[in-house]
Amino acid sequence: MEQKSLIDFGNEYANAWSSQKPERVADFFAADGSLKVNDGDPAIGTEAIINVAKGFMDAFPDMIVAMDSLVTKSNKTRFYWTLTGTNSVPGGTGNKVKISGFEEWTMNKAGLVQESNGHFNAEEYNRQLNGEESE
Repeated sequence: MEQKSLIDFGNEYANAWSSQKPERVADFFAADGSLKVNDGDPAIGTEAIINVAKGFMDAFPDMIVAMDSLVTKSNKTRFYWTLTGTNSVPGGTGNKVKISGFEEWTMNKAGLVQESNGHFNAEEYNRQLNGEESE
C-alpha cells in the first residue's frame, strides 16, 4: 500500500475507534484477522475484534483515538495513537484517561489488517483510570 493510502487508512481507522460503532473497527480487518492487546490472547475474527473495540467504547463513551504517526518497515506498519476518554459509565471511575501506544500491523494483499499487535503502558492506563497520583 502506498504511504498516502496508508495514512488515509490510519486516519479512518482512528475515526472508527472514535465512532462508538465497534463494527467499523472490524471493517479494517480481514475476516480471519487478529487483534492482540498487550500480552492478552489475540481476538481472532470479526466478532472477537468487535468485542475488543466494544469493550473500550463501552468503558469510554467519549473516547477519541487520534493517529499520531505511521511508520512502515519491511512488511510491518506501526500505527501510533493516543486515546483520550472519560470512564463515565455507570459503575465507572469517572476519571479521564490519556494514553498513547501503537499497533504493529501485518497487512494482507487486499489491503486489510491481517494481524495487529497492540501495545500501551497498562500500568499508566490503570493509574489514570483509578485516579492515582503518579510517583
